[in-house]
Order: sequence, then C-alpha cells, then structure tokens
Amino acid sequence: MISTRHLVTAILLAQGIAGGVVGRNQPSPRKDDNCPETGTALYYISNDTPNTVIALPIGEDGTLSKGTITPAGGDGSVSFHGEKGVLAKPDGLVSQSSVAIAGQHLFAVNAGSNTVSMFAISSKDPLSLKPVGSPASVPGEFPNTVAASAKNSLVCAGMSGAVAGISCSSFSAKTGLGRMDGLRSVALNQITPPVGPTDTVSHAFFSEDESTLLTMVKGDPATNKTGFVSMLPITQKQSCRKGNAATFAAAQKDLRSTPNGTAVLFGSQVIPGTDTVFATDASFGAAVLKVDLKAGKASTVRAQAIDGQSATCWSALAPATGTVFVTDVGVPRIVEMSAKDASIISMIELGDTGASGFIDLKASGAFLYALAPGNGTVDPQIVVLDISGGPATAKPIQQFSLQGISGVNSQGMAIL
Repeated sequence: MISTRHLVTAILLAQGIAGGVVGRNQPSPRKDDNCPETGTALYYISNDTPNTVIALPIGEDGTLSKGTITPAGGDGSVSFHGEKGVLAKPDGLVSQSSVAIAGQHLFAVNAGSNTVSMFAISSKDPLSLKPVGSPASVPGEFPNTVAASAKNSLVCAGMSGAVAGISCSSFSAKTGLGRMDGLRSVALNQITPPVGPTDTVSHAFFSEDESTLLTMVKGDPATNKTGFVSMLPITQKQSCRKGNAATFAAAQKDLRSTPNGTAVLFGSQVIPGTDTVFATDASFGAAVLKVDLKAGKASTVRAQAIDGQSATCWSALAPATGTVFVTDVGVPRIVEMSAKDASIISMIELGDTGASGFIDLKASGAFLYALAPGNGTVDPQIVVLDISGGPATAKPIQQFSLQGISGVNSQGMAIL
C-alpha cells in the first residue's frame, strides 16, 4: 500500500502543480505520413525519497515538454561509488531499465523500499498513470532493473543489494502484480545499498520472442571476477482454475555463461531477426554476443574498445538507423556503433550542452533521447537528437531542462 508520506506527496503535487501536472501540454495527434515518426510520451523515475514517475509528452517534431509527476509508491535509493566511497551521483542505480513498459502498463523499481510498482497508462492520455494494485515486495534488496513481457504477463526484477538475484511475478490489468517468486540468487557479496558500479546486476530484458529472460551481471576486474549473462527460460502450463488457460512462469534455475573478453557487462539490446545481442561493457566499450537460448550460452562475436571512455554502460537500438547508440556517465558524448559487429560509426560530441555525461537513453522513430542527470552542480536535462537522416547523421535539436522536475538521482527511460 502507498504510505501516508507518499499520499501527502500526491496531495502536494495536486495542489502545487495542478493535479501532478508540471506545465502540462497534451501530446498532439500525428497529422499525416509527412510527419516524422515519434513516440507519444517518455517516462523515467526521480529515484528520490519518495520516488516518482515522470511522464513527458513528445511533440510531433520529437521535442519534449513538461508533463506529469506521479508518486511511485515507494522510495528510491543510491548506491555507493566503489572508488570514492561516497554516494554514486549520478547513476545511483548502476543499471539500465529501472522502468519498463508492456502494452499499456508501466513498471518501476523502488530500490529503497524493495518493491516494484505497476501503473496503467491511459489510452486517451499517456501522461495519466494510475497505480494497479499494491507495489510488490521483492525477495531481495535494492531492485534496480525490471523487465516486462506483455506476451507472458510476466515481470522480472534484478536485485543488487546484500540479498541479490532475480525474481519474477505475473501481472494482471485488474489486480496488478502477483507475489514475486523464489529468488535465483547471485553471489555478489554486497551490502545494501551496494558498492558499485562493479559486482552488481546491470540489466534484465526479454528475448525477442519473450521465451527467455536475459540478465547482465557485472564482474570486477580489480579482483579478477568476471561477470556473466543469465538466461532464465519462461515455461508455460495450463491452469486448472482458469478454464485451462495458459499461464507463464520463469524457470526455477537460470543458465549462466561468461562471453570471452567481457568483464563488466551492462546495457544490452536484442538485435531483431538474429541470434545476437549487443552489450556494453564498462571495462572497455561494447561487444556483439551470439546467444544460444536453448543451451543458455553467450559467446563473443566481436568486441570493440572505445578510446577515451570512462565507463560505457547504456545502450539503445535505433530502428531508424539500424545502429546502436551508447553513453558514458563520465564523458559528454554519444557513440554510434554497428549492431552487427560493434564497430564505431560516429561520435556525437555534446560538451556544448553542459552535460558531464549521459546515462539512460532510448530511440523512438526519427529521434534519440538521452538522459543527463547532471552531477549536483549542473542541472539535469534530456538531450533530443534527430536521427532521421540515417547512420552518422545524429544532431541535437533540444536540451530539455529537468530543473524543478527531478534531480541528479534521475534514472531509467521508457517510451510509449
């Protein structure tokens, strides 16, 4: 249930910003085929205490404007930075996909409350989010990544705290999330919040056919500990209580493998129509992996180092270009790479934006959106880039300030 504190937050939002609206502009309907292809709304979380979900409308020209703030039903949290011994700001969750969308439903992690929340996205107004059921407690600590399957009505979360691992739950449009199932433990030897960015769960996501949950787990080069790819098959069974309707659940045991040459696997993208996954690796850059879902094994096709990187962590596949864009929290640029062999196609230098680096990003239609949460002294923003010209043509068209909306803890990104 949402606590009194979160209810008060909702009331304050309603009084102070017009029912949770922050200078709200309704998304415009798409006019005709001559208009560039865009999404309708962008979502991310503040990862503060209390945590909130921010929804921003996407205009016909791909640009963002102010939208709504909805209480997430729990608290955010921030990991410790292993090298500095201080709170990791930005990139407090050391993960990709802290928010996910399946159909007309959005899911968000509350790392400080050890819960996952579910929301219904209004079909009439994508900025309107309504909680469905109560937040589901996870059987571990510090949930930092979530994956959602509309086909299987299944949600899975990765946890990176003192009790770490992977857990899944079914979900229903009427009742929300069910009880999270048994933890598939991952031996990270962490505390809560964890000391990152290494030795943490990075990114949970489903295969193209949604038959398998894949989870990237970071190793730690300093201790010669390698990371791995976890593959968890999704099984089907007939329900005796639901008219023999098929239900889906994750297998009790996952299969794990370490692709050659990788160590700190992070944000990943399934390459449609292939047996490959593009994965960043914070220790050197990125790699294309061949994935055998039946055998539960991932192997390296080709790895690509990125010169001058601090830690390449987040990725976004752009169908408009057929390429993958990656970001680095310590370098104000976006690198465009081949989805086939991870070779570098272009580097988009964005130092003029004032950003210190970028984290979560997402491509939608002719546009790319990259979150720059700042560093506590630089205001957070989302930079919008036009990628309609194809590979190696990305150009920034908007710097959307998040001042007064969210701060340095901002994390995650999903687009409807």
